[in-house]
Amino acid sequence: MKEYCKRKGVIPSWKTYFITAMGAMAQGLFCTLLVGTILNTIGQQFHIPFLTETFVSIKAGETVIGYTLGGLVSLMVGAGISVAIGVSLKAPPLVLFSLIPIGFAANALGGAGGPLAVYIVAIIACEGGKLVSKTTKIDILVTPIITILLGIGLAYLIAEPIGMAASAVGDAVKWATEQQPFLMGILVSVIIGIALTLPISSAAICAALGLTGLAGGAAVAGCCAQMVGFAVMSFKENRWGGLVAQGIGTSMLQMPNIVKNPRIWIPPTIASAITGPIATCLFKLEMNGDAVASGMGTCGFVGQIGVYTGWVKDVADGAKEAIVAMDWIGLVLICVVLPAILSFVFCEILRKLGWIRKDDLKLDL
Repeated sequence: MKEYCKRKGVIPSWKTYFITAMGAMAQGLFCTLLVGTILNTIGQQFHIPFLTETFVSIKAGETVIGYTLGGLVSLMVGAGISVAIGVSLKAPPLVLFSLIPIGFAANALGGAGGPLAVYIVAIIACEGGKLVSKTTKIDILVTPIITILLGIGLAYLIAEPIGMAASAVGDAVKWATEQQPFLMGILVSVIIGIALTLPISSAAICAALGLTGLAGGAAVAGCCAQMVGFAVMSFKENRWGGLVAQGIGTSMLQMPNIVKNPRIWIPPTIASAITGPIATCLFKLEMNGDAVASGMGTCGFVGQIGVYTGWVKDVADGAKEAIVAMDWIGLVLICVVLPAILSFVFCEILRKLGWIRKDDLKLDL
């Protein structure tokens, strides 16, 4: 059986399921939910009819629901996640295409915690589909039928409980942050920031838990501290290319250097422990956009776009009177200025102590 699984490309490992597949999940989220939200925001802010008018209407029973272009893109989040995971697991074509309805169903049944349900169901369905792929002469029928029945059957059984559990954890974190903004500001900022630099997906974690509100703001602070922090403190070694690659790309590029000298991780982590509670206690920075943006930091400025779309939504809903100067000041300080200054200062202290040496932060760009 082990040899059969290996021949079919089903090789379970922590790296495959918790790094590769979770990274793909974040890409699927970005290309659907996040892009759809951005398109809606652009349409609303610049009054573009093509992006604000109903693009397609879908009948559900007696109800007809209209979707803008962005709304339709966001609706495909489950399918986007499942296909992205399928690609990362090297699914054969018939298995990959079968994951489209599976992902859509799992996300719909999972409710607020849908992304986590899709993640789990898509992995199991994909691996199950790979095991039966090309085993019969009627593969074009057998593979998609088995894969879809397995995936949607599993979604029917476990998507709702998984979604409820993920939503409950996320709600608990958000509640705790509201009750103890200082302590939770530190914890959320540091933990999500570390997850962003590790070879796992902080964006997928935030999306799975539905991390928004003050907790989402702390997560944004932590991610920005890591990205901007590493970009600035390694400027001597990596110059402008490194600044851009890490500042609006990913701090994950520093993982090989962190393995060699873990002390280089201290400055941005301390910075995140400082900016997190400042975000929650002083500026009341909230992420009321899509939860996936909470774990993106300054990557393509998605975190900042997410905060802004949340402001726009709050104004439209009447929860916020207007976007004021203090909002922008807080966003810039938390996401760029403070992480840059704090990380640089702490890095220079560690350089003087000999904990960080020349070229410890050098990237192979």
